[in-house]
Amino acid sequence: MVGRRGLLGGMAGLGVAGFAQGAAAQAAWPDRPMRWIVGYPPGGASDAFARLIAAQMGPRLGQNVVVENRPGGGAVLASEIVARAPADGYTWMHVDNGILTYNPALYARLPYDPDRDFTGVGFIGRFPLFIVVRPNDPVRDFAGLLAASRTRAPTYGTPAVASPHHLAMELVKRRTGLAAEHVPYRGGPAAMQDLLAGNVDVVVIDTATGTPFIRDGRVRALCVMSEARSALFPDVPTLRDLGHDAVAYGWQGMSVPAGTPAPVVARLAEEMIRAMTSPDLARRLADLGIEYQPWTPAQFAAFVAQENATWRPLIRDLGIRLDS
Repeated sequence: MVGRRGLLGGMAGLGVAGFAQGAAAQAAWPDRPMRWIVGYPPGGASDAFARLIAAQMGPRLGQNVVVENRPGGGAVLASEIVARAPADGYTWMHVDNGILTYNPALYARLPYDPDRDFTGVGFIGRFPLFIVVRPNDPVRDFAGLLAASRTRAPTYGTPAVASPHHLAMELVKRRTGLAAEHVPYRGGPAAMQDLLAGNVDVVVIDTATGTPFIRDGRVRALCVMSEARSALFPDVPTLRDLGHDAVAYGWQGMSVPAGTPAPVVARLAEEMIRAMTSPDLARRLADLGIEYQPWTPAQFAAFVAQENATWRPLIRDLGIRLDS
């Protein structure tokens, strides 16, 4: 018969053994390939950046990083997959405004809670948003667009309903008095092609898609919604330059399931910063006008909390829903 002292001693031994096993598992991490889940189809900006960053991180971690595209329902499917995955550092989630900030306000019920189920690892960048028109449009600047909208509300295209582009323009409408009617497309390139064809008056486009069009003079940028002017297009004023307090971006990052061991999160964050600041990726970001900051997981979390405080109330106030 085991006495109380023997039982407690045995439990203590198990605790020490369990701790040692956990520490050994973390020390051995990673010992198999990892997967990066992207909630959008191949070929878009999210997919492209996931693959570029994974190609940098994998060799330094000593394992392959497999990018899996799981498109569907505003990346809800992909988010659920990661939220339910083991918190062991082997499953990563490509996150953005929609996944972490918008979806809780756009859906009455979600199979995941971004505030509870994910831990932020690193930042990929903020994508400035431009309001553009055709080069032969009689509207020459944002003041002209605002004035013209009082006579006839223009149509404006975006990559999708409830995209950062759509919500940014709704914020602009509220802050400036602009009247405009939304026309959603399936992606930014489709919206830009319809703009050039004369089927929509205005497009809100991110720097990753819009830069070639602006640079080549195929469209005229009336303004940018970022805090400061774009280094690529310093002649394009911000809305703040024009006296309107409206700032909006698209942004991306990477998260893992909540409960992932802190040393694993720290290692992933370190390697992600190293990848993002590598000459190849830094050059790509600069060429596209994407704004990067080497944020720690805590700084990324603070940024997301600030975004939540701005955008969730606006979405609810606008009454935009994706599950009704």
